[in-house]
Amino acid sequence: MTRGQFIVIEGSDGSGKSTQFKLLVDYLTSHNIPFTSHHFPRYEEPSSYFVKEYLRGAYGSGEELGAYKPSLFYALDRFQAGQGIRDELAEGKIVLCDRYIGSNMAHQGHKLASEKERTDYFSWLYDIEYGILGIPKPDLNIVLSIPADISIKLMTQRDQEKNSVKGDIHEADPHHLERSTRTYREICQQFPEDFWLVDCMEDEKLRPINAIHEQILSRLRLT
Repeated sequence: MTRGQFIVIEGSDGSGKSTQFKLLVDYLTSHNIPFTSHHFPRYEEPSSYFVKEYLRGAYGSGEELGAYKPSLFYALDRFQAGQGIRDELAEGKIVLCDRYIGSNMAHQGHKLASEKERTDYFSWLYDIEYGILGIPKPDLNIVLSIPADISIKLMTQRDQEKNSVKGDIHEADPHHLERSTRTYREICQQFPEDFWLVDCMEDEKLRPINAIHEQILSRLRLT
């Protein structure tokens, strides 16, 4: 049986990641293409315990913990999910993930001051997750890119509509969003064969949602 395709949707908060993920799910469903979907971190699973404690601030602030230690919390959650993903791919299914190692790199790596420190950290995390832990490696990581100020406006509008508040130490920090947006671009530059940057802006305006979706479908060639 032909191995399935492993696809990840990445992007900073407010980039439209959830929307594009849902559109892909709807497309696969409507075309009767066998697939499974996963959202990381998997908050409903015991393997996300340290992630949840970290995000609620139980171990201190993100800056206090640095980049390396929290990265292990997220990596172990993916390690636990790894065998299931391998089985799904072996069955010929498309595996679609909302966030994966790229989120680890962006949301932790931005804490490092210099570009050299960040590139070293990216390489270290690649070795930890794909080498030492042996988690499955995606065929393509799609990174949705949008300026941080636009993301903040969209997130504020979303929170007002839902009458919700920022829930964790990342969402509560606008500087985190600005730096992680920049770091996602650096990741795409360092690993161009693994990460594909999709610019969600055109002429300083947000591109139509369907136009972005069609661009993604064109790259994936699912049918």
